[in-house]
Amino acid sequence: MRTIYLFVSIAFLVSCTPSSNKPTTEAVKTSDSDSTKHESMTYPYMASYSSDFEIGDAKNAQTLLELYQNWDNNTIENSKNSFADTDTMFFADGNMFAGSRDSLIATAKKMRGQMGKVVDSIHAWVPLRSKDRDEEWVVIWTREYSTDANGKTKAKELQETWRFDKNGKINLMYQYEQLSPKMPPSPTKK
Repeated sequence: MRTIYLFVSIAFLVSCTPSSNKPTTEAVKTSDSDSTKHESMTYPYMASYSSDFEIGDAKNAQTLLELYQNWDNNTIENSKNSFADTDTMFFADGNMFAGSRDSLIATAKKMRGQMGKVVDSIHAWVPLRSKDRDEEWVVIWTREYSTDANGKTKAKELQETWRFDKNGKINLMYQYEQLSPKMPPSPTKK
């Protein structure tokens, strides 16, 4: 199961970077975690960002889960020190934030204040480290339930990829949202 999460995480990271004129295939050595067996693999694509990941620092996952808890509790200011001095965030709706930590927290508080009750149901997370880039990431999957002032609840499936700097501070986030499936019309009785 860990291999699936790692593969999905890498796929999302690769999709976030521009392509380059590198060769279209990549040969890598993989190892079986239960033995010292090494196998040479040739993939049909060359990763434009990285294909050399390992499990990262669990402290970053802890930081991120505390951030989610503060988001749910509408106490986002408690996570202020989890962010770098300048941050960039790309949201699923096409909006982007780039600016100072103070501006990010002020914007987040305003957005969160408009949402009413929020509860995240975290499906999974995985801390990653890109060995060739020496960067720490955490990928997280969640279903976010929000209830507005009229009591209407909506849920959305999110996948977010968060990057941490050398000081363990968040400095970049990519968010993806699954669209609700279109349901076919129900059959009618005759």
